[in-house]
Amino acid sequence: MTDTTEKTGGNSFGKLTYLVIDDFENFRLSMRQMLRSCGADRIELVGQGAPAVQYCAYNHVDVVLCDYNLGEGKNGQHILEELRHKKLLKRSSLFLMVTAETSKEMVMGAREYQPDAYLTKPINRAMLEKRLTALLSQRSALLPINRELDRENYPEAISLCLATLPRQPRYKTWLMKTLADLYYRVGDYSHALKIYDDVLTQRDLSWARLGQGKTLLAIQNTDAAVTSLKALMDSHPDYMEAYDLLAEGLERQGRSTQAQKILEKAAEHSPNALLRHRQLAQLATDNQDISTASYAWRQTVRLGTHSIHDSADHYLALGQSLSDLCEGDSSDEGKRHADEALNTLSRMEKRFSEDESLAVRSRIVQSRIHAGQGRIQQAENVLEPVTQALSDPQAMDPNTGIDYAKTLFRLGRDDQARQLLSHLAQRFNGQPDILQKIEGLLDEPVGFRQKLQARTRNRDGIKAFEAGNLETAIEEFSSALEIVPSHAALNLNLVQVLMKQYSDDGSPNPQLLMKCESHLTQLKSLPEQHRQYRRYLALCSKLKGMMT
Repeated sequence: MTDTTEKTGGNSFGKLTYLVIDDFENFRLSMRQMLRSCGADRIELVGQGAPAVQYCAYNHVDVVLCDYNLGEGKNGQHILEELRHKKLLKRSSLFLMVTAETSKEMVMGAREYQPDAYLTKPINRAMLEKRLTALLSQRSALLPINRELDRENYPEAISLCLATLPRQPRYKTWLMKTLADLYYRVGDYSHALKIYDDVLTQRDLSWARLGQGKTLLAIQNTDAAVTSLKALMDSHPDYMEAYDLLAEGLERQGRSTQAQKILEKAAEHSPNALLRHRQLAQLATDNQDISTASYAWRQTVRLGTHSIHDSADHYLALGQSLSDLCEGDSSDEGKRHADEALNTLSRMEKRFSEDESLAVRSRIVQSRIHAGQGRIQQAENVLEPVTQALSDPQAMDPNTGIDYAKTLFRLGRDDQARQLLSHLAQRFNGQPDILQKIEGLLDEPVGFRQKLQARTRNRDGIKAFEAGNLETAIEEFSSALEIVPSHAALNLNLVQVLMKQYSDDGSPNPQLLMKCESHLTQLKSLPEQHRQYRRYLALCSKLKGMMT
């Protein structure tokens, strides 16, 4: 059912509400005059971002005309980002970015939140009327569909799209794109994929290629998705969504290093996208590329200053990354990283002062920073005021507990750290992500540089074992265990090689079995939740049989 009150041309301007956002009063007044000459009547003028968002929170707005540069505070991208995030703009509302700036960084950043159009200053009445008339014509034709989208009534929106297609060939591309996206949202991937495939057989359109890749990922056809998304990225290097999905696909393939490189390239193309910098920071941290992680977290914090996505977690993560980066580094660069980390945590406490838990988490990281710089007494002093708050592992959230255990390891309080991690493993037994973090810290309670050394030795040992070179394998695993003596997988790898050597030897050496027993004893307190626990039990049983 169409809305007969929404017609294009003439007095359609007068039926709508407008919001003009610009820090220059003369421009605001000029825009109001031009809109009035087009027939508009209800026009609100705002000079800054925060009151603009507040106005949208309490008033329906049909058309937003927003300048990109608004002086101090939020810019146009921040406003668009926040309105989309809080769903303060209906699908039927229009957001036009108005700017004299046409830099790639501005356009790419704003485009990620999909403004309906750009207007480049200077603007005259004829230009404004022409652009708005075209946009309002489309708005009127597609209004019933957009209303159902706002209500999240996707089945009805699908029906309306199908009914509108033969009647509105002018908007076929919008309708096909929306219809495919709706099928995706309701989980009807076969229909979504068919639309994308049909479009692509006629013309290689970027939105269809992206949708195809996204849908292939949803149905777990990762290899095909990666191939499709690589082709899209090569042909449209400015299509940022392709980078994000390609990185996701590469991660699923276990190619996290390549995924990180894709996100790095995307961050170069569109440097103002906070969420992508955050994703890059998290991935780089997982890859133990702490230098890149620190850079990406630094960008995330910077971009968050006026963003709806600003978070204390970003500051905390930057402090943690810089703590890792400066650990054991007494050079001038190491000291600079330590100072930056402490400054970041101080800024976090001031910016988010209403969150009392942050003072505790901040001191945990501060203590680790001082310990990493060899200032052990200062590290103990920083931690002491919050020790009581950290005394009950049952009341501790998992991330705080894991971070506290990491600091305890740096202070040489290994038994206390392991006891805490054991409590956390029991409490969060059903949460694989938490258990994986606990395992990682139990196995490698050292700095990231030592982790990388141990992992390289482990890989070399596995290669030697697979090649049948048992002596080299034993040497590599033993060297790795000198760095991380409690690493479960490494101990079990060495036990496996020693057992193989014992079995292959024409005159078996009982000393080999004694070494096996020693390494298995090292793991006697391995939690049942650990991924290596079953393997540990199996090798204990096998050793028992070999020794009888």
